[in-house]
Amino acid sequence: MIDQAEELTKNNTKLTLVIALNYGGRMDMLYAAEQLAEHAVRHNKIPSREEVEALFPAMLMTAGIPDPDVLVRTSGEQRISNFLLWQCAYSELVFLPTLWPDFSKADLELAITEFSKRERRFGGLRNSK
Repeated sequence: MIDQAEELTKNNTKLTLVIALNYGGRMDMLYAAEQLAEHAVRHNKIPSREEVEALFPAMLMTAGIPDPDVLVRTSGEQRISNFLLWQCAYSELVFLPTLWPDFSKADLELAITEFSKRERRFGGLRNSK
């Protein structure tokens, strides 16, 4: 089914959909930290905080994939459950009661509608109106 989905969407360019199987955000960050430590040893230099912040995303398993604008959490749980911990820093979170196997087009439309009502600030202050 994944091969078929990839084939059907291979020319799509407006949306990135990531389905992570056997993925953990902590594991991802530990992997990136290990890569960063190896980089420091190779270059015989401990990177500055600014260098770490610049290098770290490229060392994550999701390197090259944009950070998510929205994360939809199914099953009524209101937590991110070890998913894309670094990458979700400025994502909008939408929580739906639907279990993942039952997630439908209507649920996706509901999540998109909810997301479209949000004011994206990326850590900044609310715009005064």
